[in-house]
Amino acid sequence: MKTLLTKQDMEDGTNLPNWLLQEYRTFHDTVTDASFPCYFGMKAENKGELRYAYIEHRDWSALPMAVEEFLELFQEPPFTRHGLFVFVEPEEKEGTIDQYRKQFWDILQFLHEEDTQDWPTDKPKDPEHYLWDFHFKKEPIFVFGNAPAYKQRKTRDLGHSMVLGFQPRKIFEGLEGTEKGGIMSREKVRERVEKWDDLPKHPDISHFGDPDHNEWKQFFIGDDIKPIKGKCPFHYDK
Repeated sequence: MKTLLTKQDMEDGTNLPNWLLQEYRTFHDTVTDASFPCYFGMKAENKGELRYAYIEHRDWSALPMAVEEFLELFQEPPFTRHGLFVFVEPEEKEGTIDQYRKQFWDILQFLHEEDTQDWPTDKPKDPEHYLWDFHFKKEPIFVFGNAPAYKQRKTRDLGHSMVLGFQPRKIFEGLEGTEKGGIMSREKVRERVEKWDDLPKHPDISHFGDPDHNEWKQFFIGDDIKPIKGKCPFHYDK
């Protein structure tokens, strides 16, 4: 069974579950809407540069291979800004933000524990460190959660599935939070997000490397304007 899927695979639908095909259509219609805030996601979906995978309620076993195959797309520069979107089989009854957040971190913990390579020795293992980032196969990856429980932050509602977005840090080269191009791009996107959501930027949104920022809090933000409290659910497993 193919684990990493292309736009063509999703449109053909061969041997894919019906729920996934329905959720992909919703995803596609949402991110290609002319007013969708993220230019990068819109452009990548239209050009067929995004990749997809899915996991079912009781079977997450295909996920590590899908992420590994996805990372193989970034062997040599210049890097195409591919993104990976993982669809989680929808629940019969829609959950709460906290329930989806717990499942999100459970999935990342599972992926970490299935990683056959060691965490990079020069990278923090404690999520409370401001330079912590999620790693798989030694690659730093920004992961963000989307779920149907988002009612105010509509940009985070991509259908009935929870959807995890994976973006390797490599694709942000030249667009870092301290670079002029990165600052301008982020500000444009954030202005559009605020317009779509009719909410101010979430207080936990910043850029990687900000010493007053915890990156993990940006992975699954709240459906509000309240900072996330408490410790990160993820823990490094030796």
